[in-house]
Amino acid sequence: MKKVWIGTIVGAILIFLWQFLSWSMLPVHQDEFRYTANQDAIIEALSQNLTEDGQYMIPNVPPGTPQDQHQDHMKAFEGKPWAHINYHQSWDTSTMGMNMARGFAADLVAVWLLIWLLMRLEIRMFLPILLASICVGVIGFLTIPYLNSVWFETNSLGYIIDALVQWGLVGAWLGWWLPRP
Repeated sequence: MKKVWIGTIVGAILIFLWQFLSWSMLPVHQDEFRYTANQDAIIEALSQNLTEDGQYMIPNVPPGTPQDQHQDHMKAFEGKPWAHINYHQSWDTSTMGMNMARGFAADLVAVWLLIWLLMRLEIRMFLPILLASICVGVIGFLTIPYLNSVWFETNSLGYIIDALVQWGLVGAWLGWWLPRP
């Protein structure tokens, strides 16, 4: 059990450190936070027109629109500008500590689940463990960030880099750690 917990904690730390570097110090996700000189006017327009925090797809049809009318409304939007917006009425940096704790907890659970799977392999050697870990990262990438990039026409390069690097680091660590007596 000690092997599982040490593997989990070190693996979670590796992922957490990579995520910190990827999102803050390295240019991995720079395309996701583009600047516009019109940001004040855009925020003003959003704050005057949106009353609740949340994600908005604009244009969209009103809730309850019958399915037969839904297609007609969507056709009317064809060729026009659109936006996918995450809107919040106030910027609150006081939640950073809790967000980081939740992120680390998620990393712990993810690595523990990977170890749970790896401990069921008949062959516990460096290369199979490394490749299995990378496969888990690629599966996660393909099923959420990549599909979102397809539907919302965004760049997913940073997410595949994250998947390969962080799960490659964890796989290398676990490939060395788990086979040890």
